[in-house]
Amino acid sequence: MSAELLDQSPEQFIARLREAGGRACLTWDHEEARVRTSHPWLADIATWLAGDARDFHAHEGVFMAVGPETGALMTATVHTSVRGQAAGGLRHWPYATIQELLRDGLRLSLGMSRKNALAGLWWGGGKGIIARQSAERSRDPGYRRTLYREYGAFTTSLRGVYITAEDVGTQPDDLAAVFETTRFATCVPPSVGGSGNPSPATAKGVVCAIEAALDHCGRGSIAGKTIAMQGAGNVATYMIEELLARGVGRVIAAEISAERCELLRARFVNAPVELRHAEIGDLSIFAEPCDVLAPNALGGVLGPATIPMIQAPIVCGAANNQLLDDRRDDRDLAARGIVYVPDFVANRMGIVNCANEQYGQIGGPDKDPAIERHFSRDWDNAVFVVTKRILEHAQTSGITTSAAANELADKACRLPHPIWGHRGRAIVDGLLADDWAR
Repeated sequence: MSAELLDQSPEQFIARLREAGGRACLTWDHEEARVRTSHPWLADIATWLAGDARDFHAHEGVFMAVGPETGALMTATVHTSVRGQAAGGLRHWPYATIQELLRDGLRLSLGMSRKNALAGLWWGGGKGIIARQSAERSRDPGYRRTLYREYGAFTTSLRGVYITAEDVGTQPDDLAAVFETTRFATCVPPSVGGSGNPSPATAKGVVCAIEAALDHCGRGSIAGKTIAMQGAGNVATYMIEELLARGVGRVIAAEISAERCELLRARFVNAPVELRHAEIGDLSIFAEPCDVLAPNALGGVLGPATIPMIQAPIVCGAANNQLLDDRRDDRDLAARGIVYVPDFVANRMGIVNCANEQYGQIGGPDKDPAIERHFSRDWDNAVFVVTKRILEHAQTSGITTSAAANELADKACRLPHPIWGHRGRAIVDGLLADDWAR
């Protein structure tokens, strides 16, 4: 039964995958409108995908492999490559079951399609995942280099239908290792010609979206406001700096890492920033009275357990896939009168920063006009302008902000690349014709 396979741990699934030769894939048959499998034993997963209307949207492919040396499970999920190569970061994270891993890939790749389209990039949406084997191994530099070199080789095998980048659990040095075995990587370190850590650009874009939401609600500027954050990682840290530069009244950040809390307390000493160490599962930050709540950690945090707690008129943060169910939870937020800025509207600047690598750089990202125009208010596709457009469209159309953003993004997703057309479909067909998974 599919439940038995989907409920397997990554380790159990790896054993099955090794028996099959170390590679497998599920791909979308455009002619027959069904999921194809590389191996018969994946048929039940195909059935589950086809019946999952929430997260499966005719994704073009889910590719899986086992690292030859590390034995780690690695995947690349391609939602759509109509606009261009499917681009999205590489998440290194522990998963209890294969279903959790697959669902994360589906949701994140869909979000990347929408994010890239709204940002005006000629890229489709994809997402890479490495199932973390253990916290101890993941801290070993030698293991990490081998692991990420393996992922680079895996990416190369996909012939460019997917371009990988940085994401949760993956650092710039890891991308340097990926870059050693593939050319289909971005966010690589400046030492090899890349743009490096995209967190500063992501943070600045989210702050621009916050400004747009405040303006839309007639609440003025960031100056004097209270911002509550769930998560105080890289992006959130740069967000705090941007907020302080704009005269924020107070920042309250909940973070599960005690070490991170101490580091940031020292970094922001004498600033109106409060770091709260929170245990895993502690949701109290959602009940904090504030002007803006910013979810900055992992996805699926806005749902029946947290939405009733929110004491903020605006939700706008850096985390991906913040809604637990995007067909339900956006309506619950709207019913409470909370203005929600969809994550892929606010947090696009990391991928924009990465996308521009192939076109060279002009004095660094903070001096590059191709980057800086996204932070302006006089360019039609700037973060501030697009955010306001979506919020106003939702208001005038009587739909949720999530529905408004999806509508505009999905329309843009259907535009084929002006030069290459839907080349990704031909690449996937070529992989299947050459028995990629055999």
